[in-house]
Amino acid sequence: MSVTTLAKAPQREVNYSPRVFDLDAAPLRELNLALHQVADAADEPSWEVINPKGSHAVAAGVAQPIAVEVRGSVGYYCGGMNDKASITVHGSAGPGVGENMMSGQITVKGDASQYAGATGRGGLLVIEGNASSRCGISMKGIDIVVRGNVGHMSAFMAQSGNLVVLGDAGDALGDSIYEARLFVRGEVKSLGADCIKKEMRPEHLAKLKELLDRAGISDVKPEEFTRYGSARTLYNFNIDNADAY
Repeated sequence: MSVTTLAKAPQREVNYSPRVFDLDAAPLRELNLALHQVADAADEPSWEVINPKGSHAVAAGVAQPIAVEVRGSVGYYCGGMNDKASITVHGSAGPGVGENMMSGQITVKGDASQYAGATGRGGLLVIEGNASSRCGISMKGIDIVVRGNVGHMSAFMAQSGNLVVLGDAGDALGDSIYEARLFVRGEVKSLGADCIKKEMRPEHLAKLKELLDRAGISDVKPEEFTRYGSARTLYNFNIDNADAY
């Protein structure tokens, strides 16, 4: 009886060293073009961006599950429209970080300016410092965790997803909110139109624990937070609520 020996397929070499991109030596357009041209994350799974110096739209529109480490602060719309990538900013971020992101994770080691995570549809945005005004404005499924404080009008018209704030919240939190869930550990200066304090049920504690774990936060407990959400009085026009619209 003859035995047929199957030849082993050659193993694919994977480059685990990060591809370093220096924004002092090449324009931002070339960085984003290179990120967009990644056809298989296994080919170039790790990227490092040095000398960002507040550049705008760094790593915008990435659509592969790659890791991008940005060594410094960035301008507006960093990681905008992110889909699958893990982006870490070792500094602070300007307005609109993670704007309209679809999936993946963006972590800002410093502070974030206005409308962080605006219109985000999925994924996780972690801000380890403070976030300015309108954090999570019109969020549509994104999860946002802020270790510090958030400014006024945060979660304005938030439709779905979760906003977790370990610090305090400014004026008009959750103004005109739909079905997003807000969890605040500190003080809330004021609630916006149609936003009320709500009961924290077991399923909310479980979800909050999951979000804190995903954000790498283990020094606080879900029971320390208060939940806020929609009173659902503005879904349909009612003359009695005219002053609130």
